[in-house]
Amino acid sequence: MGLELLRIRLRVVGAGQALVTILVCGALFLSQMNLASARQFRSEKADFEIETITGELLHPWGLAFLPDGRMLVTERGGKLRVVAPDAPKGERLSRPIKGVTLVAVRGQGGLLDVALDPDFANNRLVYLSFAQRRKSDRTGTAVVRAKLNDAATVLLNSEVIFRQQPSAGGVGHYGSRLVFADDGSLFVTTGDPFRHRSEAQNGANHLGKVIRILPDGAPPTDNPATEGMDWAPEIWSIGHRNLQGAALHPETRALWTIEHGAQGGDEVNRPQKGRNYGWPIITYGRDYSGAKIGVGTHKEGLEQPIHYWDPSIAPSGMMFYTGDKFPNWQGNLFVGALAGTALVRLELDGENVVHEERLLEELGSRIRDVRQGPNGLIYLLDDSNGRVLRLRPKKGG
Repeated sequence: MGLELLRIRLRVVGAGQALVTILVCGALFLSQMNLASARQFRSEKADFEIETITGELLHPWGLAFLPDGRMLVTERGGKLRVVAPDAPKGERLSRPIKGVTLVAVRGQGGLLDVALDPDFANNRLVYLSFAQRRKSDRTGTAVVRAKLNDAATVLLNSEVIFRQQPSAGGVGHYGSRLVFADDGSLFVTTGDPFRHRSEAQNGANHLGKVIRILPDGAPPTDNPATEGMDWAPEIWSIGHRNLQGAALHPETRALWTIEHGAQGGDEVNRPQKGRNYGWPIITYGRDYSGAKIGVGTHKEGLEQPIHYWDPSIAPSGMMFYTGDKFPNWQGNLFVGALAGTALVRLELDGENVVHEERLLEELGSRIRDVRQGPNGLIYLLDDSNGRVLRLRPKKGG
């Protein structure tokens, strides 16, 4: 990129300005080269390096590891790619996979998360969440299931298994993370979506909810609605704002989530069956106008978060670290931060957060997702620069 800028600039300016242009573009080129190299960082409990696997993506959003160590990565604009972290540099990023469903790319919407079926090794099924265009130019979060061919170049037999109802106007708060539970059911997170925040309290619809469905989209027979609650049959919990992170706790196997607050009030929760998590009746944040939202921070019958941030960090993506490459980080919860431009490390004592450390703030990158690879290393999606990043222990450390 730096050299191309240099050629264009030399054709436009006179000879008297050429030297200045060379120096400026040369500095940009060297900066990009440095970003592509491994950089070293010191944290409280582990010294590590970070390297760029690829920097050619456009707004990467979600990733899932294939059994062979490669990963599927979504781009919000509607592309799904294979990234091979250990291939030669020129061979790490695939062409877009064909057969990806048409998505509504607007605001925060587009192609979002990706997850593999628990029996992927045998059935090759992949699940994608996305913003789906509906009637009257409205949109809603949806989930499609498709079969990935053996060459990982085409999605076949695509079928939409979940459609958030109702659809809505606007361009924000789609959720949406996908997590398979140990019993084979699929958790899907949604948003309120912004203009309709009171609907997060309405159990008759899918706005601002944690959804639990079977792999074919049918509601399980033990969701809250089957036990007398007046909720839509797919709903697991209500009262959420915009859930952009979800993961299973490695020991309890319970679902944990993170969601955006307004100004302040980003939350870590453990959504339990049939519970109400308060939005917008209670929150630790304030409206963008500065006005109070709801009744305050507590109300009987509404759940409290495990942890919250004020001011907001705009959390997105979460992962419990269980690998052996960073032994001092085992059991820690890692959260990407968009507005906070950081990787947040949370130390836990049971379900209590006892310490927080913010990593990589000097990069100034919006961290969209964070995952542990099968090799025990940590992988990040850098929304700001279109990169897949890898954290590894410092050499010789």
